[in-house]
Amino acid sequence: MIEKILRLGKEAAIYGLSSIVGRFLNFLLVPFYTNYLLPSEYGVVANLYAYIACVLIVYGYGMEQAYMRFVSSLEYGDTKEHFSTPFLSLMVTSVLFSGAIHLFSSDVSEWIGIDRTQSYFVAYAAWILCFDTLMVVPYASLRMAQKAKVFAALRILHIVLSLALNIVLIVLLGLKAEGVFIANLIASGVTFFILMSLTGKQFVPSFSPKLYRELLRFGLPYIPSGLATVAMQVIDRPILKSLTNDATVGIYQANFRLGVLMMLVVSMFDYAWRPFFLTHARDEGAKELFARVFTYFSVLMVFVFLAVSLFIDDLVRIHIGGGYFFSPAYWSGVEIVPWILLAFIFTGAYANFVVGVNIEKKTKYLPLVTGTGAVVSIGVNFALIPQYGMMGSAYATLAAYVVMAVGMYFVSQRFYPIRYEWGRLFRLAVAGAAVYVLSILWSVEPLSFEGIAVKFLLCVSFVVLVIALKVVMPAELSSTKSAIQGTSQ
Repeated sequence: MIEKILRLGKEAAIYGLSSIVGRFLNFLLVPFYTNYLLPSEYGVVANLYAYIACVLIVYGYGMEQAYMRFVSSLEYGDTKEHFSTPFLSLMVTSVLFSGAIHLFSSDVSEWIGIDRTQSYFVAYAAWILCFDTLMVVPYASLRMAQKAKVFAALRILHIVLSLALNIVLIVLLGLKAEGVFIANLIASGVTFFILMSLTGKQFVPSFSPKLYRELLRFGLPYIPSGLATVAMQVIDRPILKSLTNDATVGIYQANFRLGVLMMLVVSMFDYAWRPFFLTHARDEGAKELFARVFTYFSVLMVFVFLAVSLFIDDLVRIHIGGGYFFSPAYWSGVEIVPWILLAFIFTGAYANFVVGVNIEKKTKYLPLVTGTGAVVSIGVNFALIPQYGMMGSAYATLAAYVVMAVGMYFVSQRFYPIRYEWGRLFRLAVAGAAVYVLSILWSVEPLSFEGIAVKFLLCVSFVVLVIALKVVMPAELSSTKSAIQGTSQ
């Protein structure tokens, strides 16, 4: 079991390299934007990207997940047919969708609350959507072929190119918000053509109607499910805008992005996790393996939650040149960060619990679970924003992910029951809560030597508690060490 978990960890680390570098570079864009864009300008960018995230789900209509599920078993044809059928479908529909959005960009901008004079933002967004959709199947093919290094390199290239173009277009050419979209469009287009040069040999002019019907049957439930999931991630921005103003949205968005480290942990895990559980689903002891993975992953997530929550006030106040890492105009939103981090912990739980639904092809239940989470998100946002402002949106995000994780757990247990290690997980929660409460009671000055030392001590205390409470067993640590030594020889 330890060896399999280590292989999962190794692949997650490689995928994570691209995510770490990519997310870090994207993270650098946040203070960049906060220093070069007004909160109202950043609010417009955040609002449109919220819609892009939602529409991307419709563009993809579950073909990524469907491709991965069926290419792993090759139930209907060979590998090239499994690549070409969903790719051709996405190529036709994405070009048609983007052409229509471009043609009616003025009307679309008015529908989503963007001034008609900025309708060209919508046209840029349409073709960003097109290129990002066309990369879905090629990227998924790299994951299923376990070409994690190639995948990572391409992801890093995309982000580096986008960052460089942002600097050129915004700083040197003064394009402001427009530069954000142009940089993304160029980066996506270049990455797509490079990606196709590497994976295009899998493409043949062949379309299998029988396979396509199965792909649609498996994938279409991901549209309402994906929309609901994305809604929980981004619907708070339009609601917050309608109940407050663009500046509040900009401050909220910038601080929401400070939760990137937790989202990074979840995303790097998920990249490796889906091929992993599909590959090992029928192995003897698979359910025990999946339960142990959840325990170890939860330990990592709680540690990241504590580390980021403790040091976030120090991070935003770091001096860079003549300014700060985060402009003081955005500091008022730092209080939302722990709640966003906690919400992402439940996102990680959901990623673990979805195993049964995928293995047993019960994706029809996804819209019910994620839809419930979206309804909770919308309802709590409208209920709490008038009283608590952006904190209301943070509370709504947490509530939605809790509901979604719990719902997915019960649905998956019905079809693919797994005995998770709840005793260990409870002790983990106790350890994490104890350290976090102590950090609140032990108030220290940000960026002071005493403060940094205290926070470091608290992080170490959490590790000690995890071992003392036997969340992680000493025998397992010994087995892990032996396995690592064995793979390095």
